[in-house]
Amino acid sequence: QVQLAESGGGLVQAGGSLRLSCAASERTFATYGMGWFRRAPGKEREFVASISMSGSAIYYGDSMKGRITISRDNAKNMVYVQMNSLKPEDTAVYYCNAHIGWRNYWGQGTQVTVSS
Repeated sequence: QVQLAESGGGLVQAGGSLRLSCAASERTFATYGMGWFRRAPGKEREFVASISMSGSAIYYGDSMKGRITISRDNAKNMVYVQMNSLKPEDTAVYYCNAHIGWRNYWGQGTQVTVSS
């Protein structure tokens, strides 16, 4: 079972940047697709970004498209999301996701708070 640990969240002013990191325990990390989701208070979980096993296929959700970049380092079992031009509406808990076939694994999440 994959264990995921997010880091990098925090409080930032509107217009600022953060880079979230996700460390995966799985030695076969390179066989998993990876992604980021978020959940704002009172809202449904929302897709942020995903990246394929090799990094060749990347998708972004509409809400942050153009302001974020997802990447992965298979040698380090890490996935990242660089978030720029942050807005107060980006305030949420951000979750790392690993998926292979029908299986999904989630981290505990990291809080991102954007002040106006």
